[in-house]
Amino acid sequence: MAQKERTLFAIIGDEDSVTGVLLAGIGHLNEHQKKNFLVVDSKTQISTIESAFQDFTERKDIAILLINQDIAEKIRPTIDRYNQAFPALLEIPSKDRPYDPSKDSVLKRVQKLAGD
Repeated sequence: MAQKERTLFAIIGDEDSVTGVLLAGIGHLNEHQKKNFLVVDSKTQISTIESAFQDFTERKDIAILLINQDIAEKIRPTIDRYNQAFPALLEIPSKDRPYDPSKDSVLKRVQKLAGD
């Protein structure tokens, strides 16, 4: 499948973040009834988050994967091993926690390449 067929966003986030994205019209069910979002709360197991991350990063229809930074911290080793261009991985802030650039895996890679 060509890059131009990657047309979807996916999100792994808290309820507020996912709701905002869904209200923007980004929610989608594919032909296998798989969603392009996962709502994470205090009861969500790490294995569920990792499984959703794996699923979203292997799908050929997703261009960008958004993940709340505090949720990314829960699966940081998995996030740090991810090195594909597509889907692009973007860590976003949550309502309760501001964005911390020192924890962003993509920003760390950019700084490493720049020699910082």
